[in-house]
Parts: sequence; C-alpha cells; structure tokens
Amino acid sequence: TVFFCDVCGFTDISATLETHQVAGMLDRLFSAMDAAAARHGIYKVETIGDCYIGVSNLVEAQPDDHASRMAAFSLDAVAAARQTLVDHDDETKGTVQIRAGFDCGPIVGSVVGTRYKKYTIFGNTVNTASRMESTGVPGRIQCSKRAAELLAKERRGVGERFEVEE
Repeated sequence: TVFFCDVCGFTDISATLETHQVAGMLDRLFSAMDAAAARHGIYKVETIGDCYIGVSNLVEAQPDDHASRMAAFSLDAVAAARQTLVDHDDETKGTVQIRAGFDCGPIVGSVVGTRYKKYTIFGNTVNTASRMESTGVPGRIQCSKRAAELLAKERRGVGERFEVEE
C-alpha cells in the first residue's frame, strides 16, 4: 500500500515565510509523521519538498493488514498536520493542512543510480496513489477503489468504520 501527501497551499506558505521557517515547519510535520509511521509499521520512502511518501507491506511483511495500517497512519498524518503550526513564532498563521491519498497493489522497490544511490519505488500503484493525493480534498484522505475494497475486507468484524464516498 503506497501513501502520498502534500501540504495544501505550500507555494503561498513558502512565499510568506523565510526559508528556515519553511524548513522548520516541514521538519515539525514530517517528524510527527515519522513517529506515526513507526507506530503503524509504515516505511518512509522519501520526502520531496512538501510531499511525504510511505509504503506498507514492502520492507516488512504485513499481508493481512497493510491497508488498515495505511488508513490508520493516514488518519494520524492528517491529525499531525492539524497540530503543526505553519509558523512556530506566529500562531495566527494557523496550522498545516495536508491532502492525502493511497492505493494498494503491486510495486517494485529498487536502488537506482551510481553516484548518489537512492532507494525508490515504481509501478502503477505508485502513480495511482499520487493521483489519489493530487485530486483529493484538503484535510481528507482519498483512496482508490481497490484500496477501499481491501480495507473493507481487512476491517470486517473489527467494528471500526471508515466513510467511503463514491
């Protein structure tokens, strides 16, 4: 299961803050998301600017609950953003909002390059997860139909409820 999120309004935020303030905001946000990733067994693939990419059931075998783990992580990521101040020195600028998305399906992880080697992931699942994020709504999590179906299957009998919009 692949997760993408980015900061809503990042370009506008960046225009109003000093570079070190933007870096501080992203550090606070991504540190909180890293802690959530550790709690849920999510592997952080990378961050690119304001984008955070994570994956479950790749580095660690999680065949029975990887979609559920990602859904729980996604909820924690949105909550972490809502608690992250845009400007640590000026609370009136509010908190961060993210848009998030995920998809389940086959991917390949590989190290690429020779000079600055980098581990990354490839596959249509990665592309779909990115589209789920980019077409999503601020403060919400959008998942693909196959992720929603797998999530419903994993959650059967657990008693938790996730809202699904079609």
